[in-house]
Amino acid sequence: MEDSSSAAYIRLVHRLIEECILFNMSKEECMEALSKHANIKPVITSTVWKELEKENKEFFEAYSRSRTERASERETRQRIRSMVSDSSKERV
Repeated sequence: MEDSSSAAYIRLVHRLIEECILFNMSKEECMEALSKHANIKPVITSTVWKELEKENKEFFEAYSRSRTERASERETRQRIRSMVSDSSKERV
């Protein structure tokens, strides 16, 4: 019975990692979230995440690129807002 219980736990962690991915979380953010909200040890999340990466290499490569691009876009928007804000302060 322990084997089926372990398998069920791993499936749960797998499903929760998928939820983290839907929220565009990094592995580290996911580990922190599952530790805090689901009481899952970070080493368990990390291990399952690594196995998913092995099984779905192309997906995780694309996911990583997408996260990097989104971070770059956010940074650019932030810089533009800052420039606009600074220029409006100079006019006053």
